[in-house]
Amino acid sequence: MLRGLIGHLNSAPRSISTTPNRSINMTDSGIPNAIEATGAAANKKSRFALHVEEKEDRGNWSSRVAFYMATIGAAVGFGNVWRFPSLCVDYGGGAFFVPYIMALFILGIPLAILEIGFGQYFQTGDIGVFGSFHPRLRGVGLASVACGFMLDTYYVVLNAWVCNAFFSSWRADAPWGTENLTGEDAVNYFIDEIIGERTAGDDQRPTRVVWRNVGFSAMCWVLIFLCVAWGVEWTGRISYFTMGLPIILLFVFLGKAVTLEGSDDGIEAYIGIWDMSVLTEQGEVWSVAASQIFFSIGLTFGILTAYGSHCKRDEPVVLNSCVIAFSNSMFSFISGFAVFAALGHLAFLQGGIPVTELPYAGFGLVFGTWPVVFNTLPGGIHWVRLILFNLFLLGIDSAFAFLEAFITVLHDTQYFEHVPRFWLALGMSLIGFVFSFIYCTDTGLIFLDTIDFYINFVMILVGFFEAFGSAWVYDILGQCERLSPAVVYSFLIANFGAVFLGCGLWFGVDNTDRTAVWAGFVGYILWYFAGLGVTFYFLKKRLDEDTDGKWTMSKLWYELYFGNIVALRNRMQQYIGPIPFVWCFLMKHILPHLLIILFINLAQTKTPDGVSLMGGFGGYPTTPYQVLGILTFAFTLFLFLLGLAFPNLYAPLALPQVKEAEMELSKYTGRDSQPLHNNDKLDVSPGDKTESKRGESVEVSEDHSEEQDA
Repeated sequence: MLRGLIGHLNSAPRSISTTPNRSINMTDSGIPNAIEATGAAANKKSRFALHVEEKEDRGNWSSRVAFYMATIGAAVGFGNVWRFPSLCVDYGGGAFFVPYIMALFILGIPLAILEIGFGQYFQTGDIGVFGSFHPRLRGVGLASVACGFMLDTYYVVLNAWVCNAFFSSWRADAPWGTENLTGEDAVNYFIDEIIGERTAGDDQRPTRVVWRNVGFSAMCWVLIFLCVAWGVEWTGRISYFTMGLPIILLFVFLGKAVTLEGSDDGIEAYIGIWDMSVLTEQGEVWSVAASQIFFSIGLTFGILTAYGSHCKRDEPVVLNSCVIAFSNSMFSFISGFAVFAALGHLAFLQGGIPVTELPYAGFGLVFGTWPVVFNTLPGGIHWVRLILFNLFLLGIDSAFAFLEAFITVLHDTQYFEHVPRFWLALGMSLIGFVFSFIYCTDTGLIFLDTIDFYINFVMILVGFFEAFGSAWVYDILGQCERLSPAVVYSFLIANFGAVFLGCGLWFGVDNTDRTAVWAGFVGYILWYFAGLGVTFYFLKKRLDEDTDGKWTMSKLWYELYFGNIVALRNRMQQYIGPIPFVWCFLMKHILPHLLIILFINLAQTKTPDGVSLMGGFGGYPTTPYQVLGILTFAFTLFLFLLGLAFPNLYAPLALPQVKEAEMELSKYTGRDSQPLHNNDKLDVSPGDKTESKRGESVEVSEDHSEEQDA
């Protein structure tokens, strides 16, 4: 239609009569302006069209503050309020801060830099980002967003339960406003009446659908759809409210809780008791802390990559990542004070029993304490409603962030690039609502608890794939050409063979006298240095073959240890700001190794009854719960392995959005593997001078990553 309009204007007279007595002279320069205005009008009308000729603009955040509020809102959720304090109860009080803070600095912040930075640099979602490292890694991105969407289907039902509790507080039979309300009454009401578990049989299998929860689930999906359907500019504006108000209310609840009698005892139990023995006697605490960081910040779900892709390319990634990660942890930390202060007062009301003897964990830590404590205050029922409203806001922005990550990926595919995000959001919301039905049964809480465990478990593995892909697989062909395949692969075997040997000894040998610990470290070190000896032999051969004197032994070792990851960092930081060298070290030599250890540690962990958590989590029946959880894990692994074996299968799902992505893919195909689908991005090649979006004149370096043309 636009082409026909151009032809018509070119053949038409320059004077177009608008009235019998008046005409407008259209010069040549006016014709493009008219066409542009017509195209803009067509685009505005096409928002509700099922298919548009021109792909919708990705859109950017209206401001950095909007990005912060949306991303922190995605990170902060139910887990900050009830899971983090519950983990402190389970793992030695303040002692849990040791693995938690280590996980924050060693895993959380580096992976946040990776995901936000790469999303910002490649201007696309997870599939496109990791496919740019190597076409066989597209499955990493697909696995991550698939897990995020599966998680969203039960996260929305959590919000539905909170909505149900909120509206039920006006019913006469609701216990929230009654005198002498106990924590047990509050928790039992929530589980039996709100969730509907009262009708579940002794075999813990579902018997009915709780239609009231289905209705509230539908309401939540509608709200989520409305939050993401209009683009990230509107999402950012909505986040000012959905994240801003919970921050204010958190300090209101904290201020009120610490003034109550007995709150000191609760705070003492929170940070005053440090049972350091759990760090050695309960080894799973390290994996649990890592999974809490992963889930809480939103790592490996595609959220940070998607949100980063909507940032301008000159945003300071390291600063943004640190702000988000620290804000998330501070919210958890402050929430712990509010929860434990309420626990202290509750213990006081029950005759001064020790805080640690209160029978509450998980979300019962919130629903068994805050409603009881605040119900004793003047206007108690309104305090309870405010708590429930606050929890709803905490959950809703996390829920629409998971959907946003999936929509971002869909929009960058060959199949949906011309479908407006309005229809993508509507379609995925309807699909998500259908899959949410399973959690709206009377055993929905058991389904949720089981699937949540297996998804958090597999996310550690996805985190390994992300770190390994960016630091080891990226430019591996170039390293093989520069150093030789024998050098590269012997070094890889030295690193990861040591990890697997160490894990086999740590977790496979009887550890009654701590023999396994020392045996694991000795085996790890011996394998590693023996492998380095083999690598040195091949490096010596490579040096002997260097007739032009380009290499020295020290340069060869540096190239082997850091060449590819430093080259990637140097290319990226021309646009996304400085990235410290320590990030390169952590990404290549700490994160992949550590994540494998944490994954194996959690996989071999057993319940107090001696049953493996894998297949026996929570003591729930094998069918349907454990089977469904294991299938979730297997499905995620299948998505990754399928992309690994058949990289072209996922090619239509990862259309390059910037020239840099095309350049990366061309290394593995010998040609431009995909056409560029966003013409307003930089078109640069090695050696060209261009002005970066940071306003600086930079040269696109012909670094090691571009020397290899397969």
